[in-house]
Amino acid sequence: MGSITLENVSKVFGEAVIIPKLDLEINEGEFVVFVGPSGCGKSTLLRLIAGLEDVSGGRIVIDGTDATELPPAKRRLAMVFQSYALYPHMSVRKNIAFPLKMAGASQAEIDKKVSEAARVLNLTDYLERKPRQLSGGQRQRVAIGRAIVRQPSAFLFDEPLSNLDAALRVNMRLEISELHQQLKTTMIYVTHDQVEAMTMADKIVVLNRGNIEQVGSPLELYRNPRNLFVAGFIGSPKMNLITGPTAEGYGATTIGVRPEHVVLSQTEGDWKGTVTVAEHLGSDTFLHVDVPGIGLLNARIGGEMPLRHGDTVYLTPQRDRVHRFNAEGMAIKA
Repeated sequence: MGSITLENVSKVFGEAVIIPKLDLEINEGEFVVFVGPSGCGKSTLLRLIAGLEDVSGGRIVIDGTDATELPPAKRRLAMVFQSYALYPHMSVRKNIAFPLKMAGASQAEIDKKVSEAARVLNLTDYLERKPRQLSGGQRQRVAIGRAIVRQPSAFLFDEPLSNLDAALRVNMRLEISELHQQLKTTMIYVTHDQVEAMTMADKIVVLNRGNIEQVGSPLELYRNPRNLFVAGFIGSPKMNLITGPTAEGYGATTIGVRPEHVVLSQTEGDWKGTVTVAEHLGSDTFLHVDVPGIGLLNARIGGEMPLRHGDTVYLTPQRDRVHRFNAEGMAIKA
């Protein structure tokens, strides 16, 4: 249970095409992340799957059944939003139990499912508290618990960590990944944060203006971006993109070199430049280097490097890690 197929699905608002026709296959049990910049259509696509928006064309098939015209309640999907949407006057127990109560479940079934969800989410000690007595991460877990008790075919997450601070985001990222391993249920997760996508997904769907640019595992997209958009979006810090004579020397219109695939020397190398900013993080040093004729390049150097603004350095790309792109922005295969 939990396979989802989109066949020529599109969404149009008036004359504005939000989602051109697209096809996508989501397999049972996969953790799929929709990622892309703001306005790329990822949340709209999720809402189409959930039934919160009507498709303008195409079909949505869930577990072999055409669900295109089914209302959200009939699709056996559970959605977790950016907003926790908890009832402030209810305890954690009653918030989690609410969808079961509305479905007419027996008290024994409600108690069993709430207890199990609370155990999985480490909420057992908080069942009698009100939402105002919880941290942001705990509130998000309550929202997830409310989805779990419905035992859906798939979970749909719409930027669920956006309201959390950086440390909590990391913790919740781990918890959601562990939850997927425990439940083995299909999960579709929307984010604009490519780090979240890279660390959580079995499969990433990169969206741009409603179009699917590339689908693949995190490492597939990292190693083999099919075009300039994916190359510039996947990876942190971003890939260096270089045009002009330097790129032409590699037989391309544009070449891409990731900051971690640049070798640094203070005595010799391919590109001589001046450090404009050195970011010392302890485990890594991020250098921003102004190279005449090329522009500003980023280099990620492992460990501590005693460099600062104004220092002269030499950068050399690892030749087997250089990505080449043609005039249309498509990757040139070796």
